[in-house]
Amino acid sequence: MALERALWLLMLTVSVVAAATNTNSVYQPCADARIQRSDGFTFGIAFSSRDSFFYNQNQSLQLSPCDRRLSLSSSNSQLALFRPKVDEISLLTINTSSFFPDTYGGYMVAFAGRKYAARSPLAFVANSTYIVTSFTLVLEFQKGRLQNLYWKRDGCSSCKGKSNFVCLNKQDCAIRTSSCKGRGGSVDCSLGIQLAFSGTDKHLSVLNSWYEVENLRQYSLYGLYSNLWDSLTGQ
Repeated sequence: MALERALWLLMLTVSVVAAATNTNSVYQPCADARIQRSDGFTFGIAFSSRDSFFYNQNQSLQLSPCDRRLSLSSSNSQLALFRPKVDEISLLTINTSSFFPDTYGGYMVAFAGRKYAARSPLAFVANSTYIVTSFTLVLEFQKGRLQNLYWKRDGCSSCKGKSNFVCLNKQDCAIRTSSCKGRGGSVDCSLGIQLAFSGTDKHLSVLNSWYEVENLRQYSLYGLYSNLWDSLTGQ
């Protein structure tokens, strides 16, 4: 696996998958799986520089981090692994108290699979000036095979009118890096990724969680999570 020597930052299962309902025994992100609703599904998010995700720095040929032609394992990169429950709305978090994305290139790519490899487009996360802390990731399946991963953006509508945010490229809400804990500020800049599913499982059952997320876009799961976390840690 291209990232086999990369450090695992976090493996967070948002939903506990009961053995009786899980039919997916594939736990490696660079292996192929066919899933049904309520299965666990393992995928990864790699952090590195923009150019490191392209073959021979060819900007038109972005490869999956599972592709051995990339040299992410020997470059300045980090890996986070997740195993959410299929077709449940989940919030994935990456704690940035000891890990800051700009020190590892500032970009991320979500991925899974080998023969049926799928990867997301690059997403900007952070540089020395700004950091984006909230994302929505959709995993699209057809007949239980992962076909695509893509980031959904709201065009900065979630931070409209908020003076502590900056709209980057008319699509991402960002805050100043200097506002983050450990960088001179007091803001918790942990990454929050709202996860949803679309398409069909191996039994052709429709995966509906993306439509639920779309209907709830005016609310921030990360905001709700942060409020809960603050109430728990404040006790």
